Amino acid sequence: MGTGKTSLVLRFVKGQFYDNQEPTIGAAFFTQVLSLNEATIKFDIWDTAGQERYHSLAPMYYRGAAAAVVVYDITSMDSFERAKKWVRELQRQGNPNMVTFLVANKADLESSRQVDNEAGELYAKENRLLFLETSARTAQNVNELFYDIAKRLAQAAPSRQGGMKLHSRSQEGRRRLFCCSS
Repeated sequence: MGTGKTSLVLRFVKGQFYDNQEPTIGAAFFTQVLSLNEATIKFDIWDTAGQERYHSLAPMYYRGAAAAVVVYDITSMDSFERAKKWVRELQRQGNPNMVTFLVANKADLESSRQVDNEAGELYAKENRLLFLETSARTAQNVNELFYDIAKRLAQAAPSRQGGMKLHSRSQEGRRRLFCCSS
């Protein structure tokens, strides 16, 4: 709660930042399309609420997800500890091939930092997570985060050629049947 998850998503999807962002209730849904050289990736983003009372709802949003972003606030050691709990839960119940980022948000508040960059990097490395420091306020590394996810998703599931392929098969002599495959 209060780590800036919604602010990160709004910065990515709408290019906006609000100083007094209201807490998310339950979950909010956003979409965004990124075109890379190798593929076009459509993000369906579930921004889940950080309050403990919504914790039990989270699995229905991350089960089957191709990627997850676990966010903590660099000015709060408590948020870092809670992020570790989310990571353990994702590792237990999430897609084992999920692209997972640990994101240290609010990098613009360096003077109030409680969680060293090295602590986040080390935890991410030990848990086979990707790591990035961001600031939704200044947009630092926000687009880079989502472009990195998109690139990794494109590499993990190379796009197939679109459209239909027609195949001709001979059946019972002169009669021909056509069928399709995608």
